[in-house]
Amino acid sequence: MKIMIINGPNLNLLGIREPDLYGKETYEQLTEYVNNYAKQKGFELTIRQSNHEGDLIDYIQEAYFENIQGIVINPAAYTHTSVGLLDAIKAVNLPTVEVHLSDVAKRENYRQISYIREACLATVSGKGFSGYLEALDILLRHLTQNSDGEF
Repeated sequence: MKIMIINGPNLNLLGIREPDLYGKETYEQLTEYVNNYAKQKGFELTIRQSNHEGDLIDYIQEAYFENIQGIVINPAAYTHTSVGLLDAIKAVNLPTVEVHLSDVAKRENYRQISYIREACLATVSGKGFSGYLEALDILLRHLTQNSDGEF
């Protein structure tokens, strides 16, 4: 089984960026955390990050062309602005779970809007790094229930 995690703008600055909100752990620690989980669970994981909307769209399309079975995406600020990401997710029609480190429901009004949510199986928000594992588990359960093979 192959899954891709796509991370949006400023996530590369974890540990530096607003540590009271996002924590003191770094992006490198996040990637290590999810990679270790993938090894433990026995699935292949590809991780991408960009500060550019077009790159994120390219990664979504890459997932399709590389036979990735599902996507976990943290679009960060593009959550609230990007119809392009929504259209890309709809176009490739891969099961997708939205994840956010902070609890966006308790943040600014403009952060209450998620353009991609309508194309996602679920949203996990406000659970820090462990939210990524929950998002992966949701995706794995979905993929296992909708496939002929066991996982």
